[in-house]
Amino acid sequence: MSRTFLITGASKGIGYALSKQLAASGHHVIGIARQQPDTFPGHFVTLDLSDDTATQDTLAALAERFEIDGVVNNVGLVTPQALADISLDKFDEVMRLNLHPALLATQAALPGMKMRRFGRVVNISSLTILGTMERTAYAAAKAALASFTRTWALELATTGITVNAVAPGPTETELFRAGNPPGSAGEQRYLAGVPMKRFGQPAEIAATIAFLLSEQAAFITGQTLHVDGGASIGKAAF
Repeated sequence: MSRTFLITGASKGIGYALSKQLAASGHHVIGIARQQPDTFPGHFVTLDLSDDTATQDTLAALAERFEIDGVVNNVGLVTPQALADISLDKFDEVMRLNLHPALLATQAALPGMKMRRFGRVVNISSLTILGTMERTAYAAAKAALASFTRTWALELATTGITVNAVAPGPTETELFRAGNPPGSAGEQRYLAGVPMKRFGQPAEIAATIAFLLSEQAAFITGQTLHVDGGASIGKAAF
């Protein structure tokens, strides 16, 4: 059955890979991001998701126009800062962009999903929730998304709507590679924490999200699934 899925942060990386996978499976994709990609396999909306008012208005219009069956809360912002250097303005900026669009997008789709007694919400968390240096704000925001997941899953358990989270480990996106080019110290530092000794690919993370959006995942809710090459279970002994 063809479904309609709304994805924030859909212009690149995991969000774009997921959009392509869902469209290839016959689903309709609504993508939202600040900058439109050259091509997109669905309906794309250019929007600054840090603007709460514009975001709320745009999402309301989309929910009026489309029967949204699922939401993937993927947009995020990371601003690495050591504890001593964190400013409240930067902290609030990271928390706001990671959390406000997730809440607003889910709220916009919720009435229709409840009415149709089918819905999927997937929040994109992160391996950093287990502890990462210089990620106070980002890790806190991603941990909040994992908490949203559990709370919303309980509230919606009898409605036909499931809520889950995916927590990727280091993933070879354009943004990641820009800061950690092949052969760099950053690359080696990240690889040292992944027992599989490689980075995840956006398509691999997207495949996990796509499963949680599917009909077959109907009995899974409230879970945070780590997709990280084993990084969340500890370092390998070799």
